[in-house]
Parts: sequence; structure tokens; C-alpha cells
Amino acid sequence: MEILSFLQTLREDPNNHDRIVHVQEEGPRAALFEDLDPPLAPSLQKALAAQGITRLYRHQAQAVAATRSGGHVGVVTATASGKTLCYHLPTLEALLADPRHRALYLFPTKALAQDQLRSLRELTVGLPHIRPAIYDGDTPQYERAAIRASANVLLSNPDMLHVGILPNHERWRRTLQNLRLVVIDEAHIYRGVFGSHVAQLLRRLRRICAYYGSSPQFVLASATIGNPRQHLTALIGDEVAIVDDDGAPRGPRTLIFWNPPLLSVASGARRSANVETTALFADIVEREIRVLAFTRARKIAELLLRYARSRLDGPHRSLGKRIAAYRAGYTPEDRRAIERKLFDGELLGVVSTNALELGVDIGGLDVTILNGYPGTVASTWQQWGRAGRGQLPSAGFLVALDDPMDQYWMRHPAEFFTRSHEQARVALANRYILADHLLCAAFERPLEPEEMVRWFGDPALDVAQDLLARGDLAARGGRAFVPGDRYPAQEVSIRATGGEAVELRTEDGRLVERVPLNRVPFEIHPGAVYLHQGESYLVLDLNLLERTAIARLADVQYYTQARDVTDIRVLAVEEQRAAGTTTACFGEVDVRRAVTGYRRKALYREDVISDHELDLPPQEFVTKAVWWTLPRPEVERLRTTGADLPGGLHGAEHAMIALLPLLAMCDRWDIGGVSTAWHPDTGEATVFVYDGVPGGVGISELGYARIEEWWRMTADLLRDCPCADGCPACVQSPKCGNGNEPLDKAIALDVLYTVSG
Repeated sequence: MEILSFLQTLREDPNNHDRIVHVQEEGPRAALFEDLDPPLAPSLQKALAAQGITRLYRHQAQAVAATRSGGHVGVVTATASGKTLCYHLPTLEALLADPRHRALYLFPTKALAQDQLRSLRELTVGLPHIRPAIYDGDTPQYERAAIRASANVLLSNPDMLHVGILPNHERWRRTLQNLRLVVIDEAHIYRGVFGSHVAQLLRRLRRICAYYGSSPQFVLASATIGNPRQHLTALIGDEVAIVDDDGAPRGPRTLIFWNPPLLSVASGARRSANVETTALFADIVEREIRVLAFTRARKIAELLLRYARSRLDGPHRSLGKRIAAYRAGYTPEDRRAIERKLFDGELLGVVSTNALELGVDIGGLDVTILNGYPGTVASTWQQWGRAGRGQLPSAGFLVALDDPMDQYWMRHPAEFFTRSHEQARVALANRYILADHLLCAAFERPLEPEEMVRWFGDPALDVAQDLLARGDLAARGGRAFVPGDRYPAQEVSIRATGGEAVELRTEDGRLVERVPLNRVPFEIHPGAVYLHQGESYLVLDLNLLERTAIARLADVQYYTQARDVTDIRVLAVEEQRAAGTTTACFGEVDVRRAVTGYRRKALYREDVISDHELDLPPQEFVTKAVWWTLPRPEVERLRTTGADLPGGLHGAEHAMIALLPLLAMCDRWDIGGVSTAWHPDTGEATVFVYDGVPGGVGISELGYARIEEWWRMTADLLRDCPCADGCPACVQSPKCGNGNEPLDKAIALDVLYTVSG
């Protein structure tokens, strides 16, 4: 086959011998089927047969059987394994059994809802009494009343459930009274801040359903994660039975780790991953092999498309018309057209952000290229899994960036293929998020103390007392309610903590984006360049009192990087334990960050164009952190040799922050750090790593639990990096508020060896 010929040519080319650092061959897997007892109703069997399905894969049959038993079910299998039928079939069985029943499907994106509506309609062509409909922000007002009255499968998203459905639950009485099934698709997406909000939102849903006399069953579909039962149970607040015995077939697959060649051993600089990805992508398209390239940034997606079309000019000019980019910011119509063309084979290649990582049906592809490590092992497998047509051969590439996580895997590829997937976390006790949802719940229906504990846990009582003391809640007859005419759901963004945000608008008043308050000083300060939907906006003014910022579209050839200083104070040590030669601690800290200025840096070259001062009020919040100290004798040893102790601690902090996402499902931008040769609360040289959102979301807690492994991985990264004094692939950080000064790679490695024993 053409793909096998391409892979052989690639591997035999001597120019690629240093680039190809690892090849993993996976053999084919035959389908494993299982029969249902009792079988599906004849009408459902006929509907499946019309789709060419005569038997169910093992996990599909097990999911239907588990749902029939009445408990909540979580289906955790690979990409393209047919998880959709795991919830479509129980839904259709329920509606056939009782026409009064209703089902609610929740998807993280509108595109997924559109895709699954098409899937459901195709499956139910011969079942006219199944009436699915989408209800989201794009649903026209004139259609909404009819959907509320007649739809028996409602497809929506958490945002609409939060702001449109639950606050107006009286209008949805019929649906909520008869709600039989709630489907949560792509459940692994709901982690961190967003997941913590969704977990509380689902408790609000269950509370309102109980008020109307229903107790819906949940069916959750997820990609593979390290803690599926724990995560899905935390998400809905009840026990979930896990189905993970994947019976879907797969063809042979070749997975290649591709490291761009070094340009300088001393600096550690490598050839651009963008150039390497473009060359692979164009070569594959020239052979008319279907390919999808993933990249982490919207702007890079457009850039790679431009590069690829340039390479395909000349004899392959016609192929340049058969490739496209796909990202957020395109109109829904444009995205649907790209999806259709990819599905139908009109397009040979697409360069996409992770917008196509989720389960939108784009048909079978032959190759996926990851332009940079996506941030988690789980996402890597999810993106690779988009390639594979039935049992035909497929391939996946990981093209490494000059980034600590990417370079760690390039040097330890065997570990990647034996490592468990990361754990997803939600923070049910985060007081800021809990306060938001207690306000929303009290608006929906006055809250009683007993049900606060039942639905939201013991911390809810203390948080409710704070809300009462502030006047955000009022009490009457032993119940808490929202006074006045507030509509809390409109004030609460379920994708941020605290609910407060600044509106970024253009000079003519058009809303660009609502930016969470904790990100404002770093991203939309005066002079900042802010990227939105692939466009650059130059921020002209920021008014923190009015929560507004003004910006204009600007075609600039630079980006901005904030400079800041951070102070941290220990409020409470919640846990501590011996680790290596020191003591690791976890607890509550007060973080005070002040943005003092910003740099303008040239795109792609990183040259500093200019420095600018800023006078902004400091930002202070309470969160969770993990910290450890360097034993005093080791501090004295380093000082007597004239070592740069602050630079070593700073380098260790940077590298640890960069690698924490290898243990937790997070981004390095979700966490922050402070290192100091002496801290007043510990009396020692100390390194802190904290959750970057008020209240914390469980990231640093996981680092505390696995700190010995974390130290080892970080030391391995520094030891194996070929640079002389530190580079972006080890100790330098793109988010450092001190301009990566001071840094000392050698002392950082010494410190890590010392504490790990």
C-alpha cells in the first residue's frame, strides 16, 4: 500500500536517521463481538442493519447491558471505537419503552452536538417518534418553545444548561419530570476549572430533577484516562460502573517520534518543528495519502497551511487546493464544509488545532502528525487515533518542539509507551466555584441546609454562611435565596473561577472576549497583543473598576510577554511527609502577583524589541501549593563553592513546572511557581509550585503525592539535554516574569539530585 511504501522510503532516507528517534509498531486487532440478552428490539436491529451494523462490539454490548441494570455507566475506550452507540442504543430503548421519557445529551462543543444530531437522525430514519433537537446559543428564538414542547432527545452543552435551562426550569418542567437519561460525551474534557464547574452544574441538575420527581441515569463517554472511575464519579456525584473492554477492530499502526535536528549543541537550538511538520505534511499529500496535522496554536495552523501550499506549488499546484486549515474562529458553516469535504475525500489534508481532537466524524484518515506534544499522554493517543480506516494500515508522528515535555519524550520514548494515562481532577471543595453554584442553585430554588450537604457536600454550609454574611444570599424560613433581581448564572463563567471577568471590546463597542480577572494583568494590560480567533488585537486601555478593556485589530509582527514579581505566604500546612532527603509539604498559600511591565518580542525569532513599564494593582488570591526545602547543610555546601543558588533553585522550579503536566492533566499555564534562597515562612531555601487559580484545582496536590517521580523526571530532563547552560528545552520558561534570570542549569541538577537522594 502507498502508506507502507512512504514509511519505508522515509526510514531508509539517511537524512532522517537522526530525526527518527523511535518507531513503535502496533499490530492489527480483530473485532471482538458480544450478543445482548435479551436482544435489541426488532425496530432497533433494523435501524442498525440499515447502517451496515449486524453485531455489536464487546464494549457496546456491555455498555447497553450495564445501562439496562439501572446504574450510572462510564464508557472509556479509544478514539473511533464506536462509543456513540453506547449511549444512542440505551436512549432509544428507553424512549421505545415509554414515549414519555426524555434524554439530555451534553457535549463540550456545538460542533459535536451538530455531528451527533446527524448521527442520531441517520440511525432513527425508521423511528419517526424519536424527535431529537439541538438547544444551544445558536438555536433561533422562534424555535425554542417548540423544542421545549416536543423534543424527546435534547442535545445541548454545559453552558446552555447553566445559563438557559436550569435558571428557567419551570419552562422545562415536562422534560425534567420525565428525564430518563443524561449523556455526558467527551467526559475527559471536564477537568480543572471547567470540570469543577461542570461537576457542580450536574449536581444542580440532579437537584432540580429530584424536585420534579425524576432521578436520571447518567451515561458518560470518555477517552482513556488514568482514573476513570474516580473522575467520572466525582463529576456526577454518584458511583459509576466502568466499561473499558474495547472490542473495536484496528489495523496495523506505525508510530514515529521525530526530533528536528540540532542547529547548535551549545544552545540546544533545533530546526523549526513547523518546517519539519510542513515537509512531512506536503510529502504525504503529494502521494495523495489522507493526513491530518494537529498543532497547538491557531496562528500556527494557518502558518503551516501557507507553508504547505507554497511547497505544493508548481507540478502539485492542484493539490494545494485540496488542503485546508481548521480552527476555532471559522464560521460554523465553514467548519461543517471542511468536515464534509474531509469525510468525502475532497480534501487530502487538514491542519487543525485540537478542535478536531474530539469525536466529530471526519471519516477515515491514513496519517496524523502532531506538531508538538499536545500536553498529555491521553491527548496524544486521542489525536493519533483519528487515523485508521477499518483494518487498513495507519501512521502517527510526534514532531517535537524545543520544549521540556517534548524533549523529555524524545529522550525517553520507551517510557511513553508504558506510561499510564494522566489522572483527571476536579476540585469539589473549591470555595470560589462552590460559591458561584450555590448562588445559582438558590436562584433556581431556595436552598435548605440539608440539601446543601446532600448535593454540594459539607463545605457548602460554610460557604453559604459567607454568602449570607456578605448579603449575596438572604435567609427566610430556614432557607437561603437570592435577594433582589440578580440573575447569578449570567455573572458566572463556568470556564473560570470566581465569576469575575473583564470585557475586551473594540473601539466601536463590539465584544471580543470576556477574559477571567485573574488573567487580565498578564494578557490584556495596555500595550498587550491579544490573540482571538487567529486575529491580533492591540490593547489600548484597561479599566479595572469598570471591568472593561479597549483594543483594536492590529497586524503586528511581535507578541508581548508580561514581566511580574510574585510573593507567596504559607497560610496552612495541610499535609507533609518525608521525601528523599527533605520534607515535602502541601497546603494553602496566599499568592500576590504584580505585573510590573512587558516586553515586545519579534514573532518566530524571539528577539526583544523593547521593554515597557506598567503600574497595575497587584493581584492576590488564596490557592493550593506543594513546596519543598533544600536541607541547610546543602545550602552551605553550595554557598561555599560560590554556586549560584538562586539560579539553581529557579532552574529547578522552571523545569518542574514544565514537567508537572506529564503527571497531571493540565497545562503549564495552569500553574505557577516561586523559588527563593530563603523564605520567611519556612526559614529555608524553598521551591513552591502552586495552582494558578483561586482555591486550587488539585494539580499541586497530585505533584505532592508523586514528588519523588517528579524530581526524577526533572533531573533526567536536565541531565540529558545537550545544551551547555540551559535552553527552552530544559530550564528556560516562556512564562517567566523575571525574563529567565537568574538561571543555572548545573546547580539546578545538583539541587534535584540532592533532594531526591
